[in-house]
Amino acid sequence: MSTQNLAGVYAAALTPLKGDFKPDLEAIPPLLAFYARRGCHGALLLGTTGEGPSFAPEEKIGIFRAASRVREEYPDFRLMAGTGTPSLEETSALSRAAFDLGFDAVVVLPPYFFRKTTDEGLLTWFDEVIGNSVPSGGALLGYHFPGLSGVPLSLDLLSRLKDSHPRCFAGIKDSSGDPGHAVDLGKRFGAELTVLTGADNLLSLAIENEASGCITAPANLLSPCLRRVWEAHQRGESDSETQAQLTAWRLTLERYRPYAASLKALMHIRHGFPLWPVCPPLLPLPEGIAEIILSELDSAARGMP
Repeated sequence: MSTQNLAGVYAAALTPLKGDFKPDLEAIPPLLAFYARRGCHGALLLGTTGEGPSFAPEEKIGIFRAASRVREEYPDFRLMAGTGTPSLEETSALSRAAFDLGFDAVVVLPPYFFRKTTDEGLLTWFDEVIGNSVPSGGALLGYHFPGLSGVPLSLDLLSRLKDSHPRCFAGIKDSSGDPGHAVDLGKRFGAELTVLTGADNLLSLAIENEASGCITAPANLLSPCLRRVWEAHQRGESDSETQAQLTAWRLTLERYRPYAASLKALMHIRHGFPLWPVCPPLLPLPEGIAEIILSELDSAARGMP
């Protein structure tokens, strides 16, 4: 897939679980179909919101396999896999498995246990992952989330990766939440990198600075509005009213992290999905909190989509 075709709105997908904290594989295709009906171009499986680090490699591959079934109903729905771990071999194996199942891209955290590594070390690590697992036509995006991983992906590192792998290194998911970083990415790379912001409140700013779209947790609830803002920019316009609503909703949801627990509860109440558990050490929302969140969301802007 051309990296230009990765542009769009993506949900950071939840991972449905059974009562024993095992993945509910049968629930995954209907959840992805829900995202497709509500304007998502695709979804990222097993990112932060999907509780990716909580699962064993064989569980992750089972989730990827189940997710691929969404294309029986939505053949153009794009699939990305969160495959980054501190293990070089495990990251490569998971990435290969995702591409073997027809995924369009992998989104790879740096080896987050090693927080004092250098750009040279990270370049070697990503070189190995790409060489070992990304096929011709496949795309790898770095996952820039320094607040969680403790390992930032510098602009210089991104430039060196793009020079070394002009086809396979597609860009980044930017979950820094830093508006200055969104501007710096645009100034440094223009449209050469596929940049997908992880912050709903920064979508317009990011796109104005050459970003390609977004991958966000609130897209589980807000994807119709994200798609509206994205489409306005494709027409050379802006939708400041919808962007303001997204910003208000995002700021409300940020008070109730982690997103996995709050969004599972909200999806249950608002859209009728089962109340899936979260995997320990995460805990479910206390009773009554989901209703409070929904009330705050409805007060923050016009009614949610």
